[in-house]
Amino acid sequence: EVQKLNQQLEEKNGEIQQMINQPPYEKEREILRLQKTLAEKEKAQATSDVLCRSLTDETHQLQRKLASTAEMCQHLAKCLEEKQRKEKRNSDDQTPTERSNQLLDNETSLQALICNLQDENRMLKQKVAHV
Repeated sequence: EVQKLNQQLEEKNGEIQQMINQPPYEKEREILRLQKTLAEKEKAQATSDVLCRSLTDETHQLQRKLASTAEMCQHLAKCLEEKQRKEKRNSDDQTPTERSNQLLDNETSLQALICNLQDENRMLKQKVAHV
């Protein structure tokens, strides 16, 4: 292991000696090449940082929207329960035909609402997954 490290050290010393012995224009060219490489790496890192911040912001925004949608669903469920309780009280006063028509209308609108919420939830999940 020590011999291996000594050999690597000798190689590096040889490279340094070679650079020292190069004409000045070769040294300048090497310096410019290294500066260009460094600038490119810094630019790539800055771009990566901006992209990460943007994705983080979008993720937080989608999480807030998902939480808001969940709250809205809970609110709609409570409203639906209250409405069903009121309709049950009122249905005692209605004829069976009126009651069944009203129940069908309510069920259809409820199913449409559930489908819309499921679609929105699926889209939000997909956005979070790609983000």
